[in-house]
Amino acid sequence: MSLLCLRNGVVGGLLRSKCLFLLFLTVCCTPPEEPIKCKSKNTDCTITNSYGTFLDHSVCRAQNVVYPTTEEELISAVASATKKESKIKVATRYSHSIPKLVCPSGQDGLLISTKNLNRVLKINEEAKTITLEAGVTLKELINEAANAGLALPYTPYWLGLTIGGLLSTGSHGSTLWGKGSSVHDYVTELKIVSPGSPEDGYVKVRVLKDGDEELDAARVSLGVLGVTLRLEPMFKRSITYKTKNDSDLGDEIASFGRKHEFADIIWYPRQQKAVYRVDDRVPTSTSGDALYDFIPFRSTPSPILGIIRAIGKTGYPMVGYQNRLQASGSCLDGKAEGEVEEEDEDAENFIWSSCPWDPRVKGEFFFENTFSIGLSSVKNFIEDVQKLVKLQPKALCGLELYNGILMRYVTASSAYLGKEEDAVNFDLTYYRSHNAMTPRLYEDVIEEIEQMALIKYGALPHWGKNRNIAFDGVIKKYKNADKFLAVKKSYDPMGLFSSEWTDQVLGLQDGITIFKEGCALEGLCICQEDIHCAPGKGYFCTHGKVFKDARVCSLRNQVGDVLVDIK
Repeated sequence: MSLLCLRNGVVGGLLRSKCLFLLFLTVCCTPPEEPIKCKSKNTDCTITNSYGTFLDHSVCRAQNVVYPTTEEELISAVASATKKESKIKVATRYSHSIPKLVCPSGQDGLLISTKNLNRVLKINEEAKTITLEAGVTLKELINEAANAGLALPYTPYWLGLTIGGLLSTGSHGSTLWGKGSSVHDYVTELKIVSPGSPEDGYVKVRVLKDGDEELDAARVSLGVLGVTLRLEPMFKRSITYKTKNDSDLGDEIASFGRKHEFADIIWYPRQQKAVYRVDDRVPTSTSGDALYDFIPFRSTPSPILGIIRAIGKTGYPMVGYQNRLQASGSCLDGKAEGEVEEEDEDAENFIWSSCPWDPRVKGEFFFENTFSIGLSSVKNFIEDVQKLVKLQPKALCGLELYNGILMRYVTASSAYLGKEEDAVNFDLTYYRSHNAMTPRLYEDVIEEIEQMALIKYGALPHWGKNRNIAFDGVIKKYKNADKFLAVKKSYDPMGLFSSEWTDQVLGLQDGITIFKEGCALEGLCICQEDIHCAPGKGYFCTHGKVFKDARVCSLRNQVGDVLVDIK
């Protein structure tokens, strides 16, 4: 759950002494390291994500990286690469996507980092809009808007995303109200840079506005140069957490989202509990200045990163301004490498605290399955998961160590690669071994839930999360896929912004699933035979228990020719 803080103290489930200990240790924190590393200045480079590894453990390489600081420098970089017919990929400050969205094809491509394209260009208080460069982080956007008395109503919960990154992956908050929770639906203008013809100087810059049909293709896409978003006057919210038995969760979930503007639910299936977030606007005159600080996004002392605790308190109304409640990410705060004072040389060589998933310390390493299921089907999906829990009550204990299943609300979008209908987004985070051939306890149950969602209920995966199997045939689930691909072709006819990964996801190339020994353990494939699991460690390919069409890796004892479940 979350931790809500007041300026004058911390409220939650912590004892005062433990709270002071935690606050003391997190004063000196270390921001995430640079995802791009080069052998010689800005040439012969590799790029990874903030977790330190991609799904297939491959190394992504690029010949060069550039760090433009102005629009003109970015346009020049794209023109130069287009003239050479080099592959191009845009990289963000923290490279937070789990799939290989940032990897250019081959080893001769160009990385364009938006790290230094981080300026807010204009705030129009009368029109209630903000115009910013693609590298501005959500934290910077929220703060700048707040300084002008404005707010973006719905955002992802993680402050470390850049505006370009969150638009390209369709990131969202939680609501069924108004225009919905996806940030891309609040875009009023986009400036897009793409390859051009020799007559264009090898680069083309387009400005798309509300009413332009192509804007719906560009809302969820790469190549964003500048963005204008529609804002609202600053407002306050009141948050209360209420814990209930999950017996009526399927019946309650749709009506709860319609009743409360910023509602979400954290589900603990093993405990048969659901924590409902009652979250609505209140008059700005309402007393309170609370701060939302989500435990998994806090800067965590590296000696205790192996310990995960969910801390919360129910029954309280916490009131605060939108900019202090809508997202969190305090683990991003602190000095970057090389920015410590000379007398702090020892501190530079030691990571006092960090984001929990920082690969430089022995912290969390996990898979994250994130998908949305239409409101019309979500009750049946929840009931299927509950049936699985009854069959194997301990199976989801590990999932609950990572804060259970977060359920957020999303609405249908006009974006060609946006949500097709009003839906509930499920976020499942769970243990991943650093050894790709090591199976997980109760692996079969998580795999069955994943396949049940994607295959039986036609769930749409989050573009910036998930394992390979979530994207197999995904483009067929979007009714406007052909329109998107047509715009993509017209903007980038040579496919310079495309990569092997994006072509596979968009159905232009085979290979999104990889069949090899142990491939199902990492979600690279759905097992078809035992070798895709770990038969040497007792894991064999079997059918699902509730969703019979699922093919999952189950832990078994082989006795003669009979496979017997281990209880």
